[in-house]
Amino acid sequence: MTSDLRHRLEHALVREGRPSSDYDLSRGVFLPENRVLRQAGVLIGVIDRGAGAQVVLTKRSSALKHHPGQIAFPGGKVDAGDADAVAAALREAREEIGLEPSGCEVLGVLPSHETVTGFTVTPVLALVEPGFLAVPEAGEVDEVFEVPLAHVMDRRRYSVQSRRWRGQRRAYFTVPWGPYYIWGATARMLRALADRMADDAD
Repeated sequence: MTSDLRHRLEHALVREGRPSSDYDLSRGVFLPENRVLRQAGVLIGVIDRGAGAQVVLTKRSSALKHHPGQIAFPGGKVDAGDADAVAAALREAREEIGLEPSGCEVLGVLPSHETVTGFTVTPVLALVEPGFLAVPEAGEVDEVFEVPLAHVMDRRRYSVQSRRWRGQRRAYFTVPWGPYYIWGATARMLRALADRMADDAD
């Protein structure tokens, strides 16, 4: 199973693709060319559980100032000590969910994603060792959970919703799973991977 999963993910990585953003489903939104974006990296960790591949996600602490209670990948901004966005994603995964870099294999990166909060995020796609047991970081992560890869790679599971944000109506993808409402940047990056996986299957 792992070799087939690796093959599918690696083929998806080499597909043509464009950067995405939190704005790309919204009409009439024009971003200034001179805007300054901060670099960040997130880890899309895929685990072969035998009965089916899973994607690792977190539920952010409800006590956090920014995005409390939202579903997110492990990850964060690139710090001065990070070599690049991949290093930042791996460091944050170790800090947030207890995933050591030795416990995963980075396969590559997807095109960047720009967020409404001023980050350009590099999604890092990796295979995680099946024996991984998450250790949520107290105060930052309320829960670590897994969602079936098949669920988030099925484009029929996605819907587009919208809400008012800073005086404009912004549209975004959602792909709920059980009690978890996966939306916004996390859903958009998963959808970008789903598009590539679907192209690979064609």
